[in-house]
Amino acid sequence: MSNDCPKERGRHGKKSKSDMVNLTGNIEQKDDMTLNRRAFLKTAAGASMALGLATVPFSLRAMVGLAEDDTEHVEIVQLDQLPRGESVTFNYPTENDPSILVHTNDGELVAYNSACTHLMCPVFYEKESETLLCPCHKGYFDLKSGHPIAGPPQRELPLIEVEVINGTVYATGRQYRHG
Repeated sequence: MSNDCPKERGRHGKKSKSDMVNLTGNIEQKDDMTLNRRAFLKTAAGASMALGLATVPFSLRAMVGLAEDDTEHVEIVQLDQLPRGESVTFNYPTENDPSILVHTNDGELVAYNSACTHLMCPVFYEKESETLLCPCHKGYFDLKSGHPIAGPPQRELPLIEVEVINGTVYATGRQYRHG
């Protein structure tokens, strides 16, 4: 039995003059067996399978159509009470989100959040020019698309999706568009 200090021996207990071999002298072979690449890969694969299996109930629920309908129908107005060329304000999706519904001269219904995308001033419908106006800084939005056409606003108004059911106009969703 040798009386040499383990640090003075190489990895396999042999003396070596190579510095690279002697640098591994502090590695315990027991740790090599438990903390190796194979063990790491097994752990990673096991964790991935566990996460994948955890999502199976949600995937099955979505596949069979049991996902919750997250569209909330909020009544805005009776269509016969909103003649062409007129608008009405409402709040959607929360009471803190002012919105505007316009019945255009062409008979279309368009709705947007009515907070200007520049500095959040209220946006109004201008019947004569068929545009949406932010009077704070003279920002104009296209009525058909909600895109800015003049003034400081750079982003379009969020679109409120509407649906007419039995003569009543409902807000059913909101879209943020970019482009």
